[in-house]
Amino acid sequence: MLTLGINATFHDCSATIVRDGTVLAAVEEERFTRIKHGKRPVPFSTWQLPYHSIDYCLEKANCDLAAVDHIVYGFDPSLIVASIAPEGRIELPLEPSAEWVGAGSPWDGLFLSYILNAPRQLIDGVPLHLQKRFRSDTLPHLLDRWQFLEHHLCHEASAFLASPFDEAAVLTMDGRGEQTTTSYGHYAGGIYKRLKQIQLPHSLGLLYEEVTRYLGFLHSSDEYKVMALASYGKPEFLHEFHEILRYDGDGVYTLHPCRLEKKFGPARVRGDKFEQHHMDIAHSLQKVLEETVLKMAEWLYQQTGTTNLCMAGGVALNCVLNSHLAVAGPFENVWVQPAAGDAGISLGAALLMNIRESAEEDRRWVMDHAYLGPEYSDEEIGQFLTRSGIKHRKVRDVAQTAAEWLADEKVIGWFQGPMEFGPRALGARSILASPRHTGMQARLNELKDREDFRPVAPVVLAERAHEWFDSQGKERIDAPFMLFVFDVLADKAELIPAVRHIDGTARVQTVNAKQNALLHALLTRFEALTDVPVLVNTSFNTRGEPVVCTPRDALESFWTSPLDALFIGGYLVEKSI
Repeated sequence: MLTLGINATFHDCSATIVRDGTVLAAVEEERFTRIKHGKRPVPFSTWQLPYHSIDYCLEKANCDLAAVDHIVYGFDPSLIVASIAPEGRIELPLEPSAEWVGAGSPWDGLFLSYILNAPRQLIDGVPLHLQKRFRSDTLPHLLDRWQFLEHHLCHEASAFLASPFDEAAVLTMDGRGEQTTTSYGHYAGGIYKRLKQIQLPHSLGLLYEEVTRYLGFLHSSDEYKVMALASYGKPEFLHEFHEILRYDGDGVYTLHPCRLEKKFGPARVRGDKFEQHHMDIAHSLQKVLEETVLKMAEWLYQQTGTTNLCMAGGVALNCVLNSHLAVAGPFENVWVQPAAGDAGISLGAALLMNIRESAEEDRRWVMDHAYLGPEYSDEEIGQFLTRSGIKHRKVRDVAQTAAEWLADEKVIGWFQGPMEFGPRALGARSILASPRHTGMQARLNELKDREDFRPVAPVVLAERAHEWFDSQGKERIDAPFMLFVFDVLADKAELIPAVRHIDGTARVQTVNAKQNALLHALLTRFEALTDVPVLVNTSFNTRGEPVVCTPRDALESFWTSPLDALFIGGYLVEKSI
């Protein structure tokens, strides 16, 4: 049985294909279109479907669209029809923003109509160059296999059906779905039970978006920058944020009017200097978020009694929050789905529909790595390099040669194997560097044209991680998705200053030989040369660009940035002086 999951409603458009319970591929549309997040989350962009992602999934399954048994869209329009189009009709003035006098947004009806008509758009709107795998399907056949699923249910399923747990509490938090912003549940014995939901306008994600916008960043995109900025601030505005975000008990919180400019003065204009005032706002927001979610987690623990927590939704990409829950919260184990934002909706939709329609009751698949995207063979890479006229050479031992470059304090592009699903570069499409000198962080931020306050993250041998980072008393650190922060151990801080943030933490990725054999070998060789089993790992892209996907993307990024070398498959590309 083949099941195709689609996310297209807001942003981070993606597709996932599952065969008999096993994920064959999961990929975001931005990887192909080179438009970050696929599109902006505005109502009139809802018609855009992830055609390239769907086409890639069909290629991996070696089939065309007509051969897919179930097609699942991760948003249920029936949950909002009554509030937007109670008579089954919508009205849209010629100039909505100028003429609209009705309730809500003038775009709501168009937003709803685009979602309802997604099956027709999938058949009729596919780009010409992708039609090969779509043309065999027909609308009546497609409608027989099409289903809409609730947005937050897909988030929840992407957590509990991908996690390593047979029983877990489930917490999902984001900006919004149809009406839901937060959902609690309990997964046990193969059955998921929803416990409680919180509805609009109360939303942790929308609050973080609002502050992101106020601080001069792009909302629904740059929230991670606010998290990084928070480390430079002080808790000067806890009272103000406690007035905005209030925990009411029993897992319920309420969001009250922000009025940020009234509370904090004029918003920062993008490009202006960051003042301490801005850093204190970011810090205070982060602290109140952590306090609130901790109380929510404590309530969920009381309801479920399980020792495991799995999370998804965009708020779960806040690695500082995740670590606070792991350390201060009641759960022994906290697992976060690596594509926790809306990209993961397609994963949850496909996995859940597969379980519902399958005769098999047991889950076959656990998400122990995120390498689910496009891959290119050495033959394909070599042919492209030759055809492009790029000087290159075959490398006998990629790990050893790259380790020597890195030990010499060079910065390299690393393009190896299937690319990652989700926002983190995890050693398939990465820029790698030595962590041994403080200046490397500034060098990488300049190379990528990033704000100077943003940290860079370490990747470390899983078996050595506890020797370099505080494991909180556990025998080992297991963080393969770079979604938790850990304190750098005091006796190691001077050895890896480039990855140590101003607050003494690092956003750690652990890697073992099973998850990524080549990256593990590279770290092993680098340690043999330097006595340090840690490298800097940041995404292979420059500011405003998605992570590179294809060999062409990698070469374009390499030649337009001051990288020293590119290790692409079994080949090395250098810049001649």
